[in-house]
Amino acid sequence: MTIDTQASDADLIARSLAEPDLFTAVFDRHSAEVLRYVYARLGPELAEDVTAETFLAAFQGRARYDGTWPDARPWLYGIAVRQIRRHRRVEARRMRLLHSALADVPAEDHSDRVAEQVAAERLGPRLAVVVAALPHQDRELLLLVAWAELSYAEAAAALGTTTGAVKARLHRLRVRMRQELGGENPMSQEKDDD
Repeated sequence: MTIDTQASDADLIARSLAEPDLFTAVFDRHSAEVLRYVYARLGPELAEDVTAETFLAAFQGRARYDGTWPDARPWLYGIAVRQIRRHRRVEARRMRLLHSALADVPAEDHSDRVAEQVAAERLGPRLAVVVAALPHQDRELLLLVAWAELSYAEAAAALGTTTGAVKARLHRLRVRMRQELGGENPMSQEKDDD
């Protein structure tokens, strides 16, 4: 078995129907990235298991892969999102712990800290609460774009929706989160002019 390193994911998946070992190239290309995303969502306790479940489900469902997508990442993230849903209780508990841990962190006053870090530290507990309170679908979309750094089109493919719907939902999410945070945008803090 020779794997063409230039072959698209779509080609490898299609060929893996006759030669199952070819699917390992898709795993090799994307497993570390999917693992990082799952790790960020569920923590170290479940990350490897959920990533393995994701690729097992992908392997078992590879006959249904839409070959018009040369890059399998959106498809794999869609599967990962469904696997993560199965572990929602753990995620909810993690968000509660994150909120309580961030609330207990004392604010540090170091002059060498950049404004974004200070703003993030100050808004961290509130931001964790706002993100945890988002509807499940909105939280998934936000985290796919923010943590997995998927494009709007890739996030749409992962969630089985349109790019236009993703853009509209993200706009509403930004407006809602800004309102929930009292009009503060943690990414644009004014610096003091000394």
